[in-house]
Amino acid sequence: MNLAERSFITKLCQSCGKDPHRLMDIIIGVQGAYARVSGDAMNLIAAELGLPRVDVESAVSFYQFLSKEQKGHVRIRLCDDIIDRMYGFDRILKAFSEELGIGLNQTTPDGKFTFETTACIGMCDQAPAALMNNVVVTNLNSDSVHDLVESLRKNLNPEQLVKKTGNGNNSHPLVRAMVQNNIRRRGPVIFQDFTPGEALRKGLAMSPMEVIRSVKTARLRGRGGAGFPTGMKWEFTRAAAGDRKFIMCNADEGEPGTFKDRVILTEKPNLIFEGMTLAGYAIGAGEGILYLRGEYTYLLDFLNETLKERRASGLLGKSILGKDGFDFDIRIQLGAGAYICGEETALISSCEGLRGDPKNRPPFPAQKGYLGYPTVVNNVETFCCVSRIIEHGAGWFAEHGTKGSSGTKLLSVSGDCRMPGVYEVPFGISIHELLEMVGADDTYAVQIGGPSGQLIGRADFQRTICFDDLATGGAVMIFDEDRDVLEIVQAFMDFFVHESCGYCTPCRVGNVLLKKKLEEIRAGKGEPSDLEYLKSLGETIKATSRCGLGQTSPNPILTSMAHFPDAYLKLLHEDKQGYQPTFDLDEAVATAARIAGHGRVHHED
Repeated sequence: MNLAERSFITKLCQSCGKDPHRLMDIIIGVQGAYARVSGDAMNLIAAELGLPRVDVESAVSFYQFLSKEQKGHVRIRLCDDIIDRMYGFDRILKAFSEELGIGLNQTTPDGKFTFETTACIGMCDQAPAALMNNVVVTNLNSDSVHDLVESLRKNLNPEQLVKKTGNGNNSHPLVRAMVQNNIRRRGPVIFQDFTPGEALRKGLAMSPMEVIRSVKTARLRGRGGAGFPTGMKWEFTRAAAGDRKFIMCNADEGEPGTFKDRVILTEKPNLIFEGMTLAGYAIGAGEGILYLRGEYTYLLDFLNETLKERRASGLLGKSILGKDGFDFDIRIQLGAGAYICGEETALISSCEGLRGDPKNRPPFPAQKGYLGYPTVVNNVETFCCVSRIIEHGAGWFAEHGTKGSSGTKLLSVSGDCRMPGVYEVPFGISIHELLEMVGADDTYAVQIGGPSGQLIGRADFQRTICFDDLATGGAVMIFDEDRDVLEIVQAFMDFFVHESCGYCTPCRVGNVLLKKKLEEIRAGKGEPSDLEYLKSLGETIKATSRCGLGQTSPNPILTSMAHFPDAYLKLLHEDKQGYQPTFDLDEAVATAARIAGHGRVHHED
């Protein structure tokens, strides 16, 4: 390590107050500056923060966007999810490999480029897409790859690839992204005009308990998919013992097919921050953290500027809007490419400077969350709804949707439709109505709620999106007659195997076994008994896994077996001789034949 790098790391640690809980900020900063976090860098960081060196390396090794090995000056990460695969991923991967002269997970000899794939980057409405360092490149095709690489070779600056910015705040000087918002339907809650401070003024005229009561009266349920009553969560946290309390906003939407939070963060950040501030007032918290997924780093400066403007307007900081005793501020914690951090306790671990490992529950975050203090964790859309409830009233909000699912729901729609994008719809809308709205013809299957949700067929298109029927965090992926159901399921299982944190055996091992058996069936080596094996193993994984990832990861297989049984049955067969389809007799005797020194010999009756 040279003196310049040593000085950079020392100053970075000092800027974070040498706080070990800010480890993520430090290692992300080092990675960004030097394209790796070297062993010497880890030693210095550990010494500056007073941490065991193993804790630093543990964090660096956990997150996909961090590396102790040297990466190229430009790190190209091609998005690999089912939607990208449908629209040319394989051709684009081949084109990049040929243009760069390297394979996947390799770096060019001159150290200029590293070529990798990554999971969903929140751009399924404009796929295929890639991250080039922190610059998003959308609507890729194999023909454009040559020009992209040639341009990068000239100055190694991905930002110059953005020739034309997207709509809305994507053209803001602090964003400058080619990303399009693709807001297809604006409902009454999220995308209407909002004046910063309006909801907060009304909220501060109420008591904290009255704010909570309004949220409860509106029957707001968490928009992340589980649907836990928001007011009840706040009530539990307010009543919990603790000298400090925290508000956390989960902006780590990593579920393939989900991108609606990306659009809210781009167009309505004040709506989010206002909701977080109201939550802080309601539960007695003084600090808030927005956890921003690493794939959305391009929005970081813009969001920090929004926070700065709110402080200048008296909407954050000391005695907010003149309310004595109400001090509240928000900081942004950047993630580094780990889907598991969308799970609330894993998110808390990451904010604490640890690996993104889920925590055991109980205790729940409302009792013992960030740094061991009572913590509210809600997602982006939920905090937006809070702002609107206080602005317009609980009764106004409850008028929308259904009795059990009040308000509206943002949906990220992608796949085989003419108008992919973000739709704000009332709860209770049927899948059939939604398909007509988005321009989907000859739809064969719909994935509701991302890979962890349900894959349904035409017989279920009359069902409705609500907590009492088809609950969803927001992702809707559409597949027409030409798509292979088991290819879709395979892609989802690949994702879960890759993203498992590895802590518990059911998830770490069980998902690999599910994936292996599915591969055997797709290869024509399955037998009827395999279906019971898949069902039994899947249910066991769901029942015994430690966190939400493992508890939902078998869903692609279980729901596709329930709704598309023929996709499996047509590939299964009984071996008339009683052999298992996966048993290869020649391979089984190969080792013995080699030891014996002669060719393989076996007899069949």
